[in-house]
Amino acid sequence: MKVVLLQDVKSIGKKGELATVSDGYGRNFLLPRKLAKEANAQAMNELKNAEAARQYKIKTETEEAQKNADILGGKTVKIYAKAGQGGKIFGSVTSKELSEEIEKQFGVSVDKRKIELDGDIKAFGTYNFDVKFYTGISTTMSVAVCEKE
Repeated sequence: MKVVLLQDVKSIGKKGELATVSDGYGRNFLLPRKLAKEANAQAMNELKNAEAARQYKIKTETEEAQKNADILGGKTVKIYAKAGQGGKIFGSVTSKELSEEIEKQFGVSVDKRKIELDGDIKAFGTYNFDVKFYTGISTTMSVAVCEKE
């Protein structure tokens, strides 16, 4: 018996997959517990449409990520910070501040968790960091930390 799984079932498959199971297992266990539905024409059509929608979503997210990576690639973000004694910064420059400044200066929204810094930025100067947009799509940017006047 062919069934479309409505939930993950151990040793059978994951939600949304087509699986072949014995007639008794399908009729007596999976169907009454609403873990699966019989793979008729309507169910197969829904499965095909769901897969097409998922592929379209991946394609659009990848295109958007590539466009943002092209916009930000090699750019420099300027951040102004207060200076303490000896040219040190009060606190440090965080990925949250970088994310906010990228959105202000370039109009591209970047999640702070997607920014990878080598370490804390606690002094003035220029530093490089990576921004990961999507699986396999990332770019390198730099930040110039300047003294606030």
